[in-house]
Amino acid sequence: MSRLRSQGNQQQIAWRREKVLDLSSKGYSGREIAKVLQISHPTIVRDVQFLRKQAKENISKYIDEQLPEEYHKCLIGITAIIKDSWDTATKAESEGDRREQLQALAVAKECYAMKLGLLSSATVVDGAVKFVDRHRGLVPQNNEVMIDDSAEPR
Repeated sequence: MSRLRSQGNQQQIAWRREKVLDLSSKGYSGREIAKVLQISHPTIVRDVQFLRKQAKENISKYIDEQLPEEYHKCLIGITAIIKDSWDTATKAESEGDRREQLQALAVAKECYAMKLGLLSSATVVDGAVKFVDRHRGLVPQNNEVMIDDSAEPR
């Protein structure tokens, strides 16, 4: 019976936090949210702290796990489009279809610009990954990895 009560309580907390996030995203202050939900302001403050921590963990996980893969897939996809564009342009040229050739070359040009943008931002992606590593307790110093004991255990 207490397990059911606990599950129900967890569902209520999850619902309340969703409402806090929703109202907060609409510009409501903590006190306004407390008034709307008829809950104490300290509870709202704790919920906002929880939501911030959760958001921080989610962004760290995204940067660490998904961003490098998505970045890589984008580069591979753009390279494939460039190849297809050149194949199309070459075929169109041999068939005398100048319009299609120019369209294919325009696509290739756009892809080169996108690829250059991605490659130029590689330092941003690398910096983001290093930032997450530093805040997980891995602090690089002089090409060595040091364990920072002050970081929270996961």
